[in-house]
Amino acid sequence: MSQIHIAMGGTPGAEFSAHWRITHDGQTTEHIEEHGTVPKEYTFIGSSLEGTVTLLSDSQRLDVDIQKGGNRSRSSTQGLGSTVTVGVR
Repeated sequence: MSQIHIAMGGTPGAEFSAHWRITHDGQTTEHIEEHGTVPKEYTFIGSSLEGTVTLLSDSQRLDVDIQKGGNRSRSSTQGLGSTVTVGVR
């Protein structure tokens, strides 16, 4: 199993909600953050991760950077209610 690191960046103070699905040893667990604030970091242990992140602030930017071993996923969004779906395997 590998460590999966998520760094949430963008406009300092930008608010978001996140729903992470982490697969570890064939089992999937969920981690829900209903009201997070940038900057924020998470670390999970698993073989894969999928996530949906929604920006809750208007006129702000949200960057999502996920790294697992040599794999990296980067996504950005801007504008109230905009959503990104990300994942690593």
